[in-house]
Amino acid sequence: MEGRGEFTPMAFSLQPRAVQSGIIPVDVYLGHVSPPDDEGYCTFGLSVDFARSCVENAKLKIVQVNRSMPRTCGETRVHVSELDYFVEADTPLYELPLIDSSDPVVDKIGANIADMIADGSTLQMGQGKIPNAILKCLTDKRDLGIHTEVFSDNLLPLIEAGIINGSKKTINQGKIISTFIQGTRRLYDFADGNDMIQLRPVSYTNHVGIIAQNDNMVAINSALQVDLTGQVAADGVGPRQYSGIGGQLDFIRGAAMAKNGKPIIALPATAKKGTVSRIVACHPAATPIATPRNDVFYVVTEYGVATLFGKCLRERAKALIHIAAPQFREDLEREFFEIYKKAGI
Repeated sequence: MEGRGEFTPMAFSLQPRAVQSGIIPVDVYLGHVSPPDDEGYCTFGLSVDFARSCVENAKLKIVQVNRSMPRTCGETRVHVSELDYFVEADTPLYELPLIDSSDPVVDKIGANIADMIADGSTLQMGQGKIPNAILKCLTDKRDLGIHTEVFSDNLLPLIEAGIINGSKKTINQGKIISTFIQGTRRLYDFADGNDMIQLRPVSYTNHVGIIAQNDNMVAINSALQVDLTGQVAADGVGPRQYSGIGGQLDFIRGAAMAKNGKPIIALPATAKKGTVSRIVACHPAATPIATPRNDVFYVVTEYGVATLFGKCLRERAKALIHIAAPQFREDLEREFFEIYKKAGI
């Protein structure tokens, strides 16, 4: 490590507030926008997140105006009068290749989660093998909705089949709500001028109170590992940082507050070709907890679903050991007993 940057822990939903309040001052905003329309309005294109906060608070605003950038709908417009400098371009946008989800482990996880999703549910999930595996198992569902952080290619087949239509959503009916889009050119073309796809600031999409207004909200988030009390490590293990937390805790709490909501943590039971258990007796020292055990309802692996809500610590440990890989279950039982026996658990 060269020490050129620092990691600042912060929920994605709070980044607009940090900019607006001046806690994180913005000297120069560098944006990437679509060309202006006849009224002088560009759009933020693929990513709204906290762009509006930056435009309103930066001392200098510079944008690249790219003919390849789709004109997206929602709270995406920015007028040329709000910007200082423009750089014209006609360059291809970054594309995220389709993710290969042909993995029997994640297929089992996907099937386990699909069984928990009822017709008319509103879904939040990200990108990766597990979301892809879930979506492959939803072809028999009806009238699903989307309220999420990222809109990606994996949703397109279900939209085109009419399975995702948002008709049963209790807010933003008929609309897909997201704060950014990431995927292939096909996805970007699909979003271009498509009023069904509504991009909103992350302070809206990831707001716990807004998420909770979606009845039957199913929030599916991943983890690096989970301990036997239900504490979730998602952005780091020990002092090593792998990523940011994104909107995991916001969506977990929003789904928990929603009528008939289901907050779900999903992960493979093992890592490193089956040699390491992701269900652990306790996390290593300095591990950041992305989702506290108090907020965890369901944990899903390829071995099943552990329901933790309302369970005591012993019951939680038993449920989590049951969905751990079989070769680690005996050791987990022994480690749990050794660690917690002094506390009388």
